Amino acid sequence: MSVIAFLSMDTSALEDFFVYDEMLIPHFNAHGYDVETVAWRDASVDWNRFSHVIVRSPWDYQQDPDGFIACLERIEASQATLHNPLSLMKWNIEKTYLQSLENQGVPVVPTSWADSFSADWFVEQFEVFETDELVIKPALSANADDTFRIHRGDAADYTAQLSELFHNRKLMVQPFLQSVTGEGEYSLFYFGGQYSHTLLKQPKAGDFRVQEEHGGRLSAFTPDADMLSVCEAALNAMPDSYLYARVDLIRTDTGWAIMELELIEPSLYFNIDKSSAARFVDVFISRHG
Repeated sequence: MSVIAFLSMDTSALEDFFVYDEMLIPHFNAHGYDVETVAWRDASVDWNRFSHVIVRSPWDYQQDPDGFIACLERIEASQATLHNPLSLMKWNIEKTYLQSLENQGVPVVPTSWADSFSADWFVEQFEVFETDELVIKPALSANADDTFRIHRGDAADYTAQLSELFHNRKLMVQPFLQSVTGEGEYSLFYFGGQYSHTLLKQPKAGDFRVQEEHGGRLSAFTPDADMLSVCEAALNAMPDSYLYARVDLIRTDTGWAIMELELIEPSLYFNIDKSSAARFVDVFISRHG
């Protein structure tokens, strides 16, 4: 059998997350592939043992992005084929890719950027976005780590914490959109250029984070034509092709907008659509045999 590696994180750390990638394994087995889950921090791995490496659940990479990229570069230099392509993941690893999408006419959530935190600059953003609530987070982040929802009246209370967290660390600020808590956030999944399924993520009462690990509620959803159009515009604006992509959408006053375009390690929620795991593998086989 040819062997595929699912790039992940240390087993002990993975226990804190919901992972659905094992649903792929029977379908890969049926096509003659064995599958191993491999931690990206394991420096002893011989990547030449694998025919393909599919990045799946290294959900701690933001703690050591340079080390993570070095791991991907070692895989790229081996005989294994890396998915998604290294060039695409490097483009996607910082959320500044949203600027590239916006420059190409793709609607994105309005965002201000800074190379480090300034209290005066942060307070100005309430006026820039004409809002009483802002969300601030790192430009390179995952799992809502170091993400804050801050009311105008409470901004001074966060100055010391934000100054420490974002000292010489690139950050982004967005207006808090009430649709996050009122309606939810939508994730649309694409495999090899083909639409697969859609997930509606809603935060638990009193929270704004939609991830399962933070108590978010998940349900299947059927997207409308406008949602699909915005997603496809974002995918067409990317610099390279992809095996998998997750497009996160939010409703704004002016229509649908991109919150994130996830091309490195998005959960693909195969549990939401029972046919999606087989669909993923069929797309892979059609491209790589």
